[in-house]
Amino acid sequence: MIRSGADSPTLVLQQSPRPGVMVVLWRVCSVLRGAPLFSLAFLTLAIGGAVLAPRVAPYDPIQNNPLATLSPPSWQYLMGTDHLGRDILSRVIYGARISLTVGFLAVFVSGVAGTVIAMVSGVVKGWVDTVLMRLTDAFLSLPYLMVAVTVVSLLGPSLVNVILVIGLLRWMTYARTIRGEVLRLTETDFVRLAHVAGTTRVGIIQRHILPNIVNTLLVLSTLDVASAVITEASLSFLGLGVPRPLPSWGTMLSESQTYVFTAWWMPVFPGVTITLLVMSINFTGDWLRDRLDPTRRQL
Repeated sequence: MIRSGADSPTLVLQQSPRPGVMVVLWRVCSVLRGAPLFSLAFLTLAIGGAVLAPRVAPYDPIQNNPLATLSPPSWQYLMGTDHLGRDILSRVIYGARISLTVGFLAVFVSGVAGTVIAMVSGVVKGWVDTVLMRLTDAFLSLPYLMVAVTVVSLLGPSLVNVILVIGLLRWMTYARTIRGEVLRLTETDFVRLAHVAGTTRVGIIQRHILPNIVNTLLVLSTLDVASAVITEASLSFLGLGVPRPLPSWGTMLSESQTYVFTAWWMPVFPGVTITLLVMSINFTGDWLRDRLDPTRRQL
């Protein structure tokens, strides 16, 4: 705004008013329209518990207490204790840290590997595309869980080995799906014009292809986290996941087999937690897919 004074005009900067509380709430509601609120709330609770586990867990998850062996749920032990007197609630909270760490890092490894292969295959084409896709088909034909069990058995149970094995055995979905998106984008007018303008393949990938596959990559990654969590729990159940006594949900289920009828709380709480986490991730992934796909949003 410019105000004229007696001598010379004066420039006055007028700031736009900050949005009120109701405006902010309206924007949040518009973003979360149709969102699975229970799933988002449970995911927030799980991630918060995993990050703040040392502060929110009531007891040491690996500390044995012979005086509290197989104690049922009570005010002192909200989820009871196991056969060694360890607090199940504390172990469930720390187990979320392991499951989410494996899920996110394994998906990061598989997403990066699959995306790189897809972009090279879709942009270069020719015999490179043929070789990479045949390699992808060969990996897709392998029994995933059996190969994971075999490889982890050879390498030994550890958190790093589990992350690498799960990540390097799940890149094929990304390679197949992202390749289709890349092939579609290479036929668009703006990519062809970039070729005519002399833009290199690396420049085309950075400026035109990568920004347009972020939505697909985000949805795939979100849905793949749930599969990685289940795989980690399965490997830990078989004794091939994270080494004991680290609290993994799969390990807790494995240790509870003998006490299914005498201490029902040992298998129920970790099993229900795995189910709720996987369902929450899947529902959130479906919601993200619908939000990011305009054709689905109109249905």
